[in-house]
Amino acid sequence: MPPYTRLTVVAEVALLALAAWSAAATFNALRPFRNDWVLLPSMFWSWLVIGLPLQHAIVQMTLAALLVALGALDGPVGRLGLAVLVLSWIGSVVLLVRARSVKGVVGAVLEAAGIPPAQGRVPLWRVVLAIPLRGRGVERVRNVPFRRVAGRTLKLDIFRRPDGGAGKPVLLYLHGGAWTVGDKREQGLPLLHHLARNGWACVTANYRLSPGATFPDHLLDAKAALAWIRQHGPEHGMDPSFVALAGGSAGGHLAALVALTENDQRYQPGFEAVDTSVQAAVPLYGIYDLTNRLGAQSKSFVPMLMEPIVMKAFLDDEPEKYAEASPIDRVHPGAPPFLVVQGDRDTLAPVVETRAFVERLARVSNRRVVYLELPGAQHIFDLFYSQQSARVIEGVQAFLDDERNRAKAGPDGA
Repeated sequence: MPPYTRLTVVAEVALLALAAWSAAATFNALRPFRNDWVLLPSMFWSWLVIGLPLQHAIVQMTLAALLVALGALDGPVGRLGLAVLVLSWIGSVVLLVRARSVKGVVGAVLEAAGIPPAQGRVPLWRVVLAIPLRGRGVERVRNVPFRRVAGRTLKLDIFRRPDGGAGKPVLLYLHGGAWTVGDKREQGLPLLHHLARNGWACVTANYRLSPGATFPDHLLDAKAALAWIRQHGPEHGMDPSFVALAGGSAGGHLAALVALTENDQRYQPGFEAVDTSVQAAVPLYGIYDLTNRLGAQSKSFVPMLMEPIVMKAFLDDEPEKYAEASPIDRVHPGAPPFLVVQGDRDTLAPVVETRAFVERLARVSNRRVVYLELPGAQHIFDLFYSQQSARVIEGVQAFLDDERNRAKAGPDGA
């Protein structure tokens, strides 16, 4: 038996601590905690583990191998730690299987909607690397002013192929952040880069944030970005006759709301005559009900976020204001085509709320509504490349390309 040294003891304890951390991370990924006090930390923790289960397990195995080399298995504490780690790795396998199953889910949903698979594929190396590198095939035009309001100049970025071509269909992306934080530089980059590489012009715009902004300020700014595309898009190679919307979380809320309030002059002061209809909408893990009528949101959602910070109005006193701001209350027969994307493990945008929105939209709208529910996916799953986000990106491209082709074909080809 090797000598039982202080280094051995430290290695044993470290292996047990690693095992405990790994087990907690895996459990939280399989069943994310929903208590108000740990909601955000739990979401970010599970988001990372769910999105990168293989990388997560590899890091753990590497650390465990180092500790074993230092003698962590010479005592019972270390052997207990290894046993717990093995169980945790089995959980990682479950997460990996769930992530890989997204490909089949996306394919089945597209097939049922009559949508051909996307021509562009996300390369495997991007999934392994995870980091959303833009690459030489995409150029970024930064900080183009599009609105001066309330003492601020709002700006947007443009992603496109550097080929100088014209007539590119457009995707306008709105970032998330609970209407209070976030920036155009941070979110949706894998999707924006991929679409730009495949012939789209992608625009990501900032909007005013609460508490400085009060609804509908956020919506007005989003519509102003859309109006800028309609007026100035051709100068940047865009085809303003086909503009789609996308966004995540609060950005998903705004994308849905812009799509459902087309040409409503209350929300486009100073540009009332500009066409603010869109040809497709792709909200990802959006918020569709600001009243929490289903009780699925955190208990603090309305009294601590919506009432004092975003809406600056009490729900009981001004229910009509909340209805105007809730996409679930704004659906109508003339809504554009929708692809709604949602993870079934999302703790910030509950899946039951999304299902209710999709059910109402599908029942009322005269255009197609495609719903993509991802097994095992958490909030902001598309922040980096992963098995889940890559397949969703390809699905979004397939939907948008199909809608673009339908628009080109006209009513007879739709």
